[in-house]
Amino acid sequence: MSRPVPVPTDLSAPFWDAARRGDLVVPYCPSCDLRFFVPEPVCPGCMAAGWHYVASTGRGAVYSVTVVHRAPGPGFDTPFALAVIDLDDGATLLSHVDAGDPDAVAIGMRVRVDFRPLTDEITLPWFVPES
Repeated sequence: MSRPVPVPTDLSAPFWDAARRGDLVVPYCPSCDLRFFVPEPVCPGCMAAGWHYVASTGRGAVYSVTVVHRAPGPGFDTPFALAVIDLDDGATLLSHVDAGDPDAVAIGMRVRVDFRPLTDEITLPWFVPES
């Protein structure tokens, strides 16, 4: 059985389109200057509906990490490091971090985004140690 594939919605389609091009974008609210993730109908900071996507450098630091040893479903290779990433330019993402050895991923580790095709239509942002 294969891994589940994200299904883009009206809110998330620009994110997936950018990822397929090798770009990381995050929602940005000009009303309160907040970058956030995941995309929501309104800004979680001020409830404004006028947010839009902006480019991210894709660089940040591991805020928290866990090594997953039991697959959450079919199609996942274990073990893998799942981390909360604080991006340098705002926003926080939950993502895989591939450092070769999942146990090598540590809080505070500097990381950068990398992209891995899952299907012809969906490319996943992963993070790798910053070199």
